[in-house]
Amino acid sequence: MEISHDEDVFNAQTIRARRSFDLSTYNINKMDMTEKEKMEAGLPYDPSDEEIMGEQSVYTRKLWQLNQTDPADAEAIQAYMKEVFAECGENNYIQLPFYANWGGRHVHFGSNIYANFNLTCVDDGHIYVGDWTKFGPNVTIATAGHPIDPAQREDPALQYNKDVHIGRCVWIGANTVIVPGVSIGDNSVIGAGSVVTRDIPANVVAYGNPCRVAREVRSDKICLNETVTEVTILSEGFH
Repeated sequence: MEISHDEDVFNAQTIRARRSFDLSTYNINKMDMTEKEKMEAGLPYDPSDEEIMGEQSVYTRKLWQLNQTDPADAEAIQAYMKEVFAECGENNYIQLPFYANWGGRHVHFGSNIYANFNLTCVDDGHIYVGDWTKFGPNVTIATAGHPIDPAQREDPALQYNKDVHIGRCVWIGANTVIVPGVSIGDNSVIGAGSVVTRDIPANVVAYGNPCRVAREVRSDKICLNETVTEVTILSEGFH
């Protein structure tokens, strides 16, 4: 695979390309849809809508209760994920505290996922995470965006959501921020402190602000019989 080091400026043109609607001509009052229906369709909507807030508050209360749980009680944490998450496989663990706009209601977990403390899921949109993926401390996954036009951030303050997809056996380093609409491929490593503003392919090491591909993950190192040297090198700066 050829790795490109071209400048990746996350500018207005990039943002426009990621949207399927034109906020400059959008009128929140002229669509024959409820705010919840707009939210689910990925359209701009009013997040302070009574129906949305009523449903959301159910899950934020459940999340508050979860964060009072003994962090050693893995069964209770797993039970919460099974009850609240959109999907949850087996043998997952989140080190509390855990934060989510909807309590994780729009989070889809595979199996054998580990998240260190302060995982923050802005799950107004959907977040998909594959098996064996690991998160360092203080990772933020955001699905919610707001208009660039300041007039459309006033009353009502419009919001729109873009789903995030994280593949299988991905390692996300501490303090990483993943912005709405991003996909990260299987087996990739995202270095600590990265801001992921664009899609990252499978089987690469990437880091930085904005996050860029640095090199490929060597196929002979993907298996569990990694050498001590390789593990030590990757551990520097990727916690």
